[in-house]
Amino acid sequence: MKRWLRTGRLHRLHREVFAVGHTHVNQRGRWLAAVLACGEGALLSHRSAATLWGLTRQRGSAVDVTSRWGRQFRPGRDGIRLHRCQIHDGEEAERAGIPVTTVARTLFDFAEVVDFTQLRRAWEEADRLGLLQLQDVERVCEWGYGRHALRPIRPLLAGARAPVTTRSPLENRFAEFCLEHLSDLPAPLTNISILGHEVDAYWPAHRLVVEMDSWEFHHHRAAFEHDRARDAAMQTAGYRVIRLTHRQLETEAPRIATQLRKLLGAE
Repeated sequence: MKRWLRTGRLHRLHREVFAVGHTHVNQRGRWLAAVLACGEGALLSHRSAATLWGLTRQRGSAVDVTSRWGRQFRPGRDGIRLHRCQIHDGEEAERAGIPVTTVARTLFDFAEVVDFTQLRRAWEEADRLGLLQLQDVERVCEWGYGRHALRPIRPLLAGARAPVTTRSPLENRFAEFCLEHLSDLPAPLTNISILGHEVDAYWPAHRLVVEMDSWEFHHHRAAFEHDRARDAAMQTAGYRVIRLTHRQLETEAPRIATQLRKLLGAE
């Protein structure tokens, strides 16, 4: 081995971890090297795992690895952030040949190293990608009793478990429409205030507002003009506003679904 190191056939990445023939190792190669360097049972985790699962973008060059025991690394020198923590059965996975924490455990660990906005974005992306399993997250929370991640994770779990509450039959029909056609996307917030006005449905990540147009409530000119003035104010402030009627939901559902999916970046 010493001769291979001298002749350049092996290049040391970490202790007992080498690149063969060259030092040009891509990101996934660096992740795998860091996991191998931390010994048996180590897993890519936290920010690095979230990036590997496609839930967020990589920030910084340090690699997060979780191990039950692991070796000691000098912070900033080896490029590895080692987290010594218990790993339970069912929290281990493999992606692209790299041992990694499951999506549920990744989100739980991620909650301890980022702010709530970043966590919510990763949570919504996991949901959009079809990777979010609420039962797995609940199991991780049970095993993680006393950890700081519980505080930001619990409201996300509660929101995902809570039934959609609406205030009219037309809004109920739109909730059913979302389950039928947009179930792979994050659910919209309902009946919340934007610019001092309550809106029927809202996707905050895309600043998309959907309003239900009912003849019962909008059959006179004043109401019609009021709503259009409100839409104009929202659009001026950078929101996108879509208005739907019961007839459209019943007869044009595929077209509306395609339009909303494009606006939500799913197509």
